Amino acid sequence: MSARSDETVGVGELELLQAPDLPMTSDAILKDFTHYFGRMLGRRTVRTKSPFLYQAVVYAARDRIMERWGSTHKAIEREDNRRVSYLSLEFLMGRLLRNALLNLGIEHETSEALQRIGLDLEDVYDREHDAGLGNGGLGRLAACFLDSCATLALPVIGYGIRYQYGMFRQRIENGYQHEEPDSWLREGFPWEIERIEFKQTIKFGGHTSVFKDAKGIKHHRWTDTQDVLAIPYDVPIPGYKNGIVNTLRLWSAEATDEFDLDEFNAGSYTDAVASKNLAENITMVLYPNTATEGGHELRLRQQYFLASASLQDALRYFTYHHGNDVRLFAEKNCMQLNDTHPAIAVPELMRLLLDEFGLEWDEAWKITSNTMAYTNHTLLPEALEMWPVAMFRRLLPRLLDIIYEINARFITEIGRRWPGDNDRIQRMSLIQEGHEPMIRMSYLAIAGSFSVNGVAALHSELLKEGLFRDFAELWPEKFNNKTNGVTQRRWLAACNPALAKLISDKIGSGWVTDLSELSKLRKFVDDEAFHDEWRAIKLANKVQLAQDIEQKTGLSVPTSMLFDVQVKRIHEYKRQLLNLLHAIHLYDRIRRGDGDDIVPRAIIIGGKAAPGYEMAKGVIKCINNVARIINTDPAMKDRLRLIFYPDYNVSAMELICPAAELSEQISTAGKEASGTGNMKFMMNGAITIGTLDGANVEIREAVGEENFFLFGLTVDEIRERRGRYDPQAIIEADEDLKRVMHLIESGHFNPFENGVFDAVAQSIREPADLWMTAADFRSFVDAQAQAAQAYRNQDHWTRMSILNTACSGRFSTDRTMRDYNEDIWKLDAIKLNRE
Repeated sequence: MSARSDETVGVGELELLQAPDLPMTSDAILKDFTHYFGRMLGRRTVRTKSPFLYQAVVYAARDRIMERWGSTHKAIEREDNRRVSYLSLEFLMGRLLRNALLNLGIEHETSEALQRIGLDLEDVYDREHDAGLGNGGLGRLAACFLDSCATLALPVIGYGIRYQYGMFRQRIENGYQHEEPDSWLREGFPWEIERIEFKQTIKFGGHTSVFKDAKGIKHHRWTDTQDVLAIPYDVPIPGYKNGIVNTLRLWSAEATDEFDLDEFNAGSYTDAVASKNLAENITMVLYPNTATEGGHELRLRQQYFLASASLQDALRYFTYHHGNDVRLFAEKNCMQLNDTHPAIAVPELMRLLLDEFGLEWDEAWKITSNTMAYTNHTLLPEALEMWPVAMFRRLLPRLLDIIYEINARFITEIGRRWPGDNDRIQRMSLIQEGHEPMIRMSYLAIAGSFSVNGVAALHSELLKEGLFRDFAELWPEKFNNKTNGVTQRRWLAACNPALAKLISDKIGSGWVTDLSELSKLRKFVDDEAFHDEWRAIKLANKVQLAQDIEQKTGLSVPTSMLFDVQVKRIHEYKRQLLNLLHAIHLYDRIRRGDGDDIVPRAIIIGGKAAPGYEMAKGVIKCINNVARIINTDPAMKDRLRLIFYPDYNVSAMELICPAAELSEQISTAGKEASGTGNMKFMMNGAITIGTLDGANVEIREAVGEENFFLFGLTVDEIRERRGRYDPQAIIEADEDLKRVMHLIESGHFNPFENGVFDAVAQSIREPADLWMTAADFRSFVDAQAQAAQAYRNQDHWTRMSILNTACSGRFSTDRTMRDYNEDIWKLDAIKLNRE
């Protein structure tokens, strides 16, 4: 591997970078828009439903981004900055235009330009498709991280996969989730720039051979491989009004030989494109269903494809600037692994250093273990990926050799520390022995990284006390906490402009880059006029969401109701089922004539279940069946609504978040690593009802226990109940829960679908229920009653709402990124030299 001559900057490029900046005025933007619409896209007639208006606006904005992108790149090269490569299988970017215009500082100018020709910028925003590059909180966090790094001028490049279809589109039919391809690239993606000159070759299959060089030293060669090309597409990430534009580099898989003409001429049309199809499958969809052997193998291919392409690219960049002596690579690079998916980067960097650069093992391991940093995002053991050794041997034989060598040396280190402790060696080994030996990828990430962090204070402690206790005892200095956050530029300034304006009018706009400034809102918590403005904005946001719900579901939602919201990935530990039990409880009370004191409430649940996760899909079916009964019962009119929001995504959250009043963060204590939806809702003035789980703990500390509705068992209480949990006894002792269970099990919500609720009902009654749904029911109902009582006093509720926003300052990803940089990355800020 050597430096690439095609990176040399030509004279023409230098002249372009030295040209005057494009004006940021409405006149200049309108001129560029009309140029792109008429001359590049070849359109004459304006149709708001077409994608071309949107594309022309993007091109006009992108021209201005390109100038800053080039200046940022030059500044990094000039300063020879240490860089972070952020490896993530997901980047849930959502729509990009609004955020880009906000960060460039030209949203008003663009809106004014379009108004002059009779167009509305909001209509243009609505034409953009959500980028299908992620699934849930993990990907959205990665997107927030990139925004903050650019705003803080940190030299960070994101590496991900350019999925052709990404996460599926969710269609609800007869209450069931159906998955449809999300063809988000169908109309093009005008933000991206193909960088074919930086393509990389990724190897699969083949075998390893050993040879000796002229000095008699053994080396390994990976031969007879089936190769795939990784083609990079760059997406700009502009910082907030600072001239910095970082890069998200997305890899797309292509065949080395796309078309076999001999096969085609022989009539074998399918075989003629077989290699093309096999290669492109790698980047076809996000998270293929691993219920099949083929899906399982494809997911491993994806992870290796991302890691190998990104590492080769980082080494290409390094060798271009520093030559082929890679001993300084760790000084100039940090690879941040976003969860366990990219853990395969550890043996892949070793392979590249050993086989491509000829380093000895100890030197290669020193570089690798001083380059990698691992972020863990889960406390669920089943999510800490393991791969069959047999699959590795078939797909990645050279990496398997390296993993076995890493493990042998690691076991030796354990033996020196704890002589004779074979149980510990068995627990910590990177290879889980058994009928089918498995590679423990999270253990591999820990062994090969210099930093291991959790994403909330509680989560980080539980990692050290539980899942990774042995490793924390061996390497306590590696472990640290970095509490997650969200970017206030998207999750307040962009998605809730009316509230953002009110806040800025009162305390100034400094909060956009320093969220701690929101604490100045405390002085208005008892200001009646401010209360009125705050409530008016919330009501307007509720009206907008209600209109959207009616459009998508046909259901009318009175905006006088309490908007009670739980939107997130559907999973048992997130306990949408517990929320459903409460909805049934309210329904039962109203039906029995015991609901006169019930505060009118709209319970809004949204999220997608993984295609192979049958229990989660069963919960969606239950929610929709119960919703149909509640929403068609005349007795529930203006008193109770249950809505399942279909095809939930980032753009939906940007509409839901400003309208939410009660934020459901009700996971089983000790199961949610952090959560970020809780932070978005808090920032927009929703009050949390939740357990002491993930970042809920820190949210409650920040806002005060009197402004948080707490319920549920603690981590310690759950641990004490394990092995003696008796949900049957709990149900029998609670008349409300007994009635709820009877309604579920009697067929009341499924009169013509016998048995459809059986699995869900049984999961509640199961003594082995990990999520302890029945155990938390009574506490949850009581906390909900407290929330309803607080909502009756609108002055009190508004005060709580203002305080939640005022106390959300610590939950910005700007703070999170500063923490990463101070403790892990050690980066210098990019210093621009633009005239």
